[in-house]
Formats: sequence, C-alpha cells, structure tokens
Amino acid sequence: MPTRSTIMDTNSFRDGVDELPAADRELVERRKANLGGAYRLFYRHPVHLVRGEGQYLWDAEGKKYLDVYNNVASIGHCHPAVVDAVAKQMATLNTHTRYLSEPIVEYTEQLRLKLPDEVNRAMYMCTGSEANDLAIRVAQQFSGGQGIIVSREAYHGTSALTSGVSPALGSGQPISPTARLVDAPDAYRVGGSDLGAWFAGQIQAQIDDMSAHGVKFAGFLADSIFSSDGVLPDPVGYLRAAVDVVHRNGGIFIADEVQPGFARTGDAFWGFARHGVVPDLVTMGKPMGNGFPVSAVFGKADVLAAFSDELPYFNTFGGNPVAMAAAQAVLGVIEDEGLQQHALVVGAQLRTELAKLMDTHASVGDVRGAGLFTGFELVVDRESRTPDTQLALDVVEYLREHQVLTSVAGPHGNVLKLRPPLPFAVQDIDWLVGVLDEALTSLGR
Repeated sequence: MPTRSTIMDTNSFRDGVDELPAADRELVERRKANLGGAYRLFYRHPVHLVRGEGQYLWDAEGKKYLDVYNNVASIGHCHPAVVDAVAKQMATLNTHTRYLSEPIVEYTEQLRLKLPDEVNRAMYMCTGSEANDLAIRVAQQFSGGQGIIVSREAYHGTSALTSGVSPALGSGQPISPTARLVDAPDAYRVGGSDLGAWFAGQIQAQIDDMSAHGVKFAGFLADSIFSSDGVLPDPVGYLRAAVDVVHRNGGIFIADEVQPGFARTGDAFWGFARHGVVPDLVTMGKPMGNGFPVSAVFGKADVLAAFSDELPYFNTFGGNPVAMAAAQAVLGVIEDEGLQQHALVVGAQLRTELAKLMDTHASVGDVRGAGLFTGFELVVDRESRTPDTQLALDVVEYLREHQVLTSVAGPHGNVLKLRPPLPFAVQDIDWLVGVLDEALTSLGR
C-alpha cells in the first residue's frame, strides 16, 4: 500500500459523513458523485465556506473564522484592489500574448526592480506547477543533464515532471529515476555548528551519486523556506554554500518562491534573498495574483536563452491582460499597505507569544519562522524530540472547532504550518495563541 501524502492526506476528511449536518452531508455526497476521487477535504468535519474578507472567512451558518493557512490569497481574501482591477480589465480585453500588450511588459518592468539585476527575463504561465515544470526543462536544456535534486519532503507541483520531484505526494507517486532527495536543513534536528556546510555536503553527495549512475546533474530546486519539510528558515544564509556547490558542479539553482515570495518572510521580498544568493531561475505562482491563475519563471537571460533559442514554448493564456492586472494590483497593495514590514513586525510578535506556550506546555518543541510564515512543532517530549503527529492533528481539529483554520507540515505531520494572509494583525495573535493554549490544555499536553 502506498504511504499517504503528507500534504494531501495528513489532515483530510476520510469518513464520518453521517455525523455532518444534513446540508453538508448532502453536499459531500454530491461532491463524491461528481468530482474525481483524488480530491480531498480538510478536517474530520469539513468546513463549508461561503465568504472571505482579509484574513477572515465565514461559513454557511455565518460563523467567522481566522484563516492562518491560506497564502494563496496573499494580500487578503477578496481584496478590493484585485477585484476592481480584474473586473475592469475583463470588461475591456482579455487575450493571449501573441498580440502586443502593455500590461505584461509594464508588470515585468515593475517586478524586475524587486529581483537581482542578473534575473532579468520573464516567461508567464497560469500555475506554479507549470512554472516549475518549465524551470526544470530549462535547467535540463541549459546544463545538458537530467538530474534534479530536491529536499526529502518537497512539493513542487502536479505535472508529470514536477510530481516526479515532489516526494510530499507520497510513495504512490514515484520519484523520477533521475531525481535525488536530500535531507532537509532542519536546524532543530540536525544540530551541529554549521548547517550550511552540512547541507552543502548533502547536495554534493547526491551529485556524486548521480555521476556514479550515469546521470548528469542539471540543478537544485528548492522552496527557500522548506515549507513542506516543516518550515525551516534559519540560520539566515545557510543556502549559500549549497548554491556554490550546485554552480561548481555545472548545475543551476531554481528558487521556488510560490510560498516564500512576495513579502511573505518579512526580512526580504523573496525567500532566497534572506540567504544572500542569486538564483538562476525564480518560479512564482498564484499568490502573485492573490489567487488569480497566474505564474511566472524569471531567470538569467543566458539560462533562459538556452531553452527559448532552441525549443518552441507557448502558454496560451499565461500572462494575459487580466492576469497581469491582478498581479499588478497585488504588487501595488504590498507597497501601498507596507505589507513586507507588516509581516516582519507582526510575525515576530506572533512567534514571541507562541514561544511563551513552551513555559506551560512540554509538547511545544520548537517555534520558528520568518515574517508571517511560522512552524510550530509538537513533540512527545523536548528531550527526545520525538514527533507527536497525533497531537498535532488533534490540535488542528480543536482549532477548527474554535474557528481557527490551519494545517500541518513536515515528514511526520507534527508541525503546524501557520501561514495567514498578510493582513493578519496584532489583534489576531490573541485569538490564535489563546485557542492554541486552550487546545494543548484540553488535550493534556
């Protein structure tokens, strides 16, 4: 039997439909009768949401929830700036990129100002999976190799190529024979004085293994906060040595910024920028459009040219005017509302309050993060650091019953991934931390 996917199944609704209210029970049954079986619902008792605003959501009964999970609505659910921009452009024109169009060029010029000077060309798609798929193809074309290295619990997409480098999907989805996995740079568990050197050694060992098996190395693909691996942001700079190893071996570094990008980490606009590295390719996804289907690959001109000068590529509605209107609105809101600084300040305050729970709850093993991206790790005891998966799932369900929404991450599913929309405010901290405190007390941990 294949193992369950940590990102699909750890916190999913499996049965108990008879315990649901009649209206929800009927909707679950209709869903099962009409949608493919691969779909999952969150929670033992699914949430029927009907409205969102900022960092809040409302269910069909009118109950208000605090969203501490949804980074896709990065600047807040239904932000009026995005709604207005999309509606206006949709009412004017929407077409593909083979006609001259101002929005795609204007947005690219604006976003380039946020990127290293060397990362100066863009290609647009509709989803993060497509962006990572293209980035892998570019890496392989540029290097002449096939081998891609990812972390052991990585998630990079759902296409054939990206599924093959997404071990978080579970063993039912085979890893590509030309891919290699490295242990995540987990400062809480690895220990030692130089995490960067340790991680660089992991990369080199897998490159050597590729060579021993006749596979030429193409690149290293990483979400720079290692979200699916359990949220691993520190120490700042630990990625530098690994990227140096990648370049010395003729590969390229692909920074998957779908989750850590666009001001999420507070310290910098991009997750990779916290580490002082310059990627060869940067991939982006739906948070750049606040949930509108838009994604991109930005890269060094010579790296992209190795692909685009040799192979045809066209994404029919990637970078369409409506998508660009959404993306441009998001960029404007991040600047106008000071959301990067907001994420930095409020995120630090949140972790300060979360860390206080360690004084009264021995099950809180670690609190870590950057900006509004926090990992809250639960363990059986702090001495052994044994992951407590069941406690994490029970806490997530307790939070859901008290109208706070989040989920878990990490190879053991014992890390609460706290990743709210960026407007998450100081007054929301008491709600979240208060319910977490109640949950751990109620569960006796």
